[in-house]
Amino acid sequence: MSVEVLEILLGSKARARLMRFFILNPNKEYLFSEIVKKNLLKTNETRKELGAFKKVGFTKEKKKKNKKYYQINSKFSFYREIEKLIIKSDIFPQCKSLKKIKRIGNVKLALTSGVFSNNSKSKLDLLLVVDNVSRVKLKNLIAHLEAEIGKELRYMVINSDELVYRLNMLDRFLINLFKEPHNLLISRMPKVKQMIVRLKK
Repeated sequence: MSVEVLEILLGSKARARLMRFFILNPNKEYLFSEIVKKNLLKTNETRKELGAFKKVGFTKEKKKKNKKYYQINSKFSFYREIEKLIIKSDIFPQCKSLKKIKRIGNVKLALTSGVFSNNSKSKLDLLLVVDNVSRVKLKNLIAHLEAEIGKELRYMVINSDELVYRLNMLDRFLINLFKEPHNLLISRMPKVKQMIVRLKK
């Protein structure tokens, strides 16, 4: 099931995005402003969906120091069924925002793992090897990816010289990452790609 199908079934992109957000962050409470910002949604559509969620008991509200916080209601009647539907929608490998990676600078290598590979054991979701990176465009990219996925990304951004240096030093973190299930979205470093192939054998 694609994310488009999920949006159609649930009636809107905003509703699908917010349901995914709450399902994937079950133990966290969020202010209204945080929910709007993290999901890159409009204030009015977020307020409308949260009102509907509260009405049916999908989410609950708490007040702390005169501030209202929102959290998913794990006792909601169809919680498990919705959780399975959200997970099965499998948005991660097809995030549209991944196409924006090339815009952040001279990208030498882009590797996805962790949440993108349904690999819960991985310590990293996204590795970007970029020379002359634009911090503004990088921040925009991460914000859109996190909004699509519904949770915070664990990512690393380094330049090509640092990657080569760390690999020559047999950096255990990077070597383990290359051994784990992953997907190379961009690979413009032939020697590194050859090394990755050898590690996967």
